[in-house]
Amino acid sequence: MRFGVLRKNVAGISSRVLTERLRTLEDKGFVFRHYEPTIPPAVTYGITDRMQDIEKVLVQLEGLARKWQGEAPKGGGGRGAPGHGAGVRA
Repeated sequence: MRFGVLRKNVAGISSRVLTERLRTLEDKGFVFRHYEPTIPPAVTYGITDRMQDIEKVLVQLEGLARKWQGEAPKGGGGRGAPGHGAGVRA
């Protein structure tokens, strides 16, 4: 996917921040970068096998986030509430 297309699809992100994030993902092996020395330069990005391995998990996590968005936490508990593993001593 071309850099300009990515920038348009990620609302509210500057070119600088998007470039930093893509470099980090490339360094970690999640995306690859292809540079064509044309005028203007053509830079495209794609996902690697490593990213494909975790794609299902990320899609499920996004689904939960969307489902829970706007819901009030249930049980009135927070950190340290019984059953949440924090603050329980034997």
